[in-house]
Amino acid sequence: MNDQIYQDLKDLHLSGMAQSWMLLQETRKQQEINLQDGLTMLLQAEQDQRSANKTARLIAQAKFRYDASIEEITFNAAAGREQGHILQLATCEYIKQGASVLVTGPAGVGKSFIVTALGHQACLAGYKVRYLNMQKLLELMQMARIESKAAKFFDKMAEVDLLIIDDFGMKVLDGQQLLDFMELIEDRHGRKSTIISSQLPVSSWYDILAKNTTVADAVLDRLAKSSHRIELKGDSMRK
Repeated sequence: MNDQIYQDLKDLHLSGMAQSWMLLQETRKQQEINLQDGLTMLLQAEQDQRSANKTARLIAQAKFRYDASIEEITFNAAAGREQGHILQLATCEYIKQGASVLVTGPAGVGKSFIVTALGHQACLAGYKVRYLNMQKLLELMQMARIESKAAKFFDKMAEVDLLIIDDFGMKVLDGQQLLDFMELIEDRHGRKSTIISSQLPVSSWYDILAKNTTVADAVLDRLAKSSHRIELKGDSMRK
């Protein structure tokens, strides 16, 4: 009978309850608890399992390039890794507000690690996240244009709760690239959050977009206005 209950729970896709039921059998505790407590325990196990499965699915869909978490960050105010500021961002309140986060600093100071850690934290909070380096984003936008799927691509990006764009500023944007980037940012402005990391200070971003000063002004206004800033300093941590 106990084996049949376990199998019935599995067949009903209640794997959390099934595992909890098995544990009760193995520890011989099923006779020590009443029906209400037993049901409460099984239901909690199912909720925990589903939550863990959802988090794992969100992390996989984010396609992070690195493994990183808030707990692994070495805080150092002098290097720009100010504990209070980063932990405040870890609450994900900025995502609820649709605000942007701009992370700048020289190569090797931990920009990608911090943005990935913030993305991982967002997944834990149940938000949909997508991580892309800038070159990959440009390739995806170009391919969407070639395949006449641009509208679908931008709609999909607009619905991601947190879009992380790493390594921004490695090349000057012009022509269709610049217009597509403008559309991407415009669709998300005030609705969804965007994190951008760059080796260049924000004051130099205009030069990356200045092939069209009108578009450059519009993009920077949407990104920089009321954004959260993390400005990292110091020598490369890769040394």
